[in-house]
Amino acid sequence: MSILIIILLVAWLITAVVGFAFPGLVWLAVIAIVLFAGTAAIGFTRRKTLRR
Repeated sequence: MSILIIILLVAWLITAVVGFAFPGLVWLAVIAIVLFAGTAAIGFTRRKTLRR
């Protein structure tokens, strides 16, 4: 499960960089940042739950 979270985080990060690199794709960068934050929050929560 943690490998999937890491792969998703890397994918959102690459998508955000591509979105900021091209002027017409700033909306893509915004969506990627939101998805990155959501994935990080879910990953952090699940990791914390698995320790218990």
